[in-house]
Amino acid sequence: MSNTQVDTNSGSKVTASVLYAKDPKRRLEVWWSKPDTKSDTHLIVINGQSDWMAPGELHLGLTLSELEKLNGKPFKLSGFDGNRVATLSDWDGGTLSALAGGCKVGVSLRADAKAAATLGSLPANRAFSSSDASVRAVNPTVSEILVAY
Repeated sequence: MSNTQVDTNSGSKVTASVLYAKDPKRRLEVWWSKPDTKSDTHLIVINGQSDWMAPGELHLGLTLSELEKLNGKPFKLSGFDGNRVATLSDWDGGTLSALAGGCKVGVSLRADAKAAATLGSLPANRAFSSSDASVRAVNPTVSEILVAY
């Protein structure tokens, strides 16, 4: 495990411990509340090509329908930003809102590249239901998982 600077969604960098840094399928980021002492886990980040599975059977590549099935119901998400990414805003009381161990899990979903032309109707500054026909039409899949403690 190595400490390195990793990118955040806001464009800044944070120091994190990276497990299997040279193996994209096994890579995992651990962000610490106290990075100097590597104590108090703040966040675990699964992204890229990682095969890790988060609590609730979450993994990269899940479709919107598969994610709703795991949650037991539709959920709320932001619209899509300039990178075709939407972020979960609320599990809406579904199964994934209360996981064992008290962790909280969030996801980002990336729209299919072929749907770029239709993303204008799903602006990032608005909230949408995962069951919205416009959201479903862009075929988003889970592109990042955040596990917070």
